[in-house]
Amino acid sequence: MEQLVAPTSKMGVDVRHTGEAGTTEIKVSAQNVDVFYGEKHAIKGVSVNVPARSVMAFIGPSGCGKSTFLRCINRMNDTIEGCKVTGNIRLDDRDIYDANLDVVELRARVGMVFQKPNPFPKSIFENVAYGPRIHGLVHGKADLDAIVEQSLRKAALWEEVKDRLKEPGTGLSGGQQQRLCIARAIAVNPEVILMDEPCSALDPIATARVEELIDELRQNYTIIIVTHSMQQAARVSQQTAFFHLGILVETGSTEFIFTNPHDQRTQDYITGRFG
Repeated sequence: MEQLVAPTSKMGVDVRHTGEAGTTEIKVSAQNVDVFYGEKHAIKGVSVNVPARSVMAFIGPSGCGKSTFLRCINRMNDTIEGCKVTGNIRLDDRDIYDANLDVVELRARVGMVFQKPNPFPKSIFENVAYGPRIHGLVHGKADLDAIVEQSLRKAALWEEVKDRLKEPGTGLSGGQQQRLCIARAIAVNPEVILMDEPCSALDPIATARVEELIDELRQNYTIIIVTHSMQQAARVSQQTAFFHLGILVETGSTEFIFTNPHDQRTQDYITGRFG
């Protein structure tokens, strides 16, 4: 067990951790993370601890760096030419940028759900079965069938698609496609799920279903969600981190960030003075 303490940015910005004192298990820990796209300094000295089996929301204006930082946690930024990440990010105290770490294995442990639902051009069954099959997690058809059903159940989609498993995943509604993508992420038994504005392309009813699902999933997974909606952050998260101009300004319990933030920039953003 590790004390959740207020990190301090090496850029001289005091990153406040607001909320109730106490100890908690830390799943992801970042210290002094900087991200550069060529000459552009996109992330500046970000330090944050993400508690296990909870939801942390990253909020802030467009272009503030929240999605860029999210992509550091499963090394998706590695795929971007000219991107450089410095600092330290640890998953269960293992440096995820260690040269000896298997990135494929990391991305199985840290799943990702994107802003726009992106099912594979395959059947519903194959969308979910693909990951377990390529990662060698199954030993025969019975195993695979069980994982697909379990994953679809966890994603609250099984009852809607159990008689349509051979149909294309792309034929589902937008909200169903997003839940299929969540099932696909769950199927490889991750420990962390990253969600980059997962509801921005969905209607209010589909959004509510996904939010209910996030609340259920946090019992077993650590979830980090980037959202442009402060209302959504307030509904689904227990911890909130506010980003502004590439800096992590303040982090703490969602209740305190939204009702009693320490930093005036946080207060101004929460109350709609800018954004």
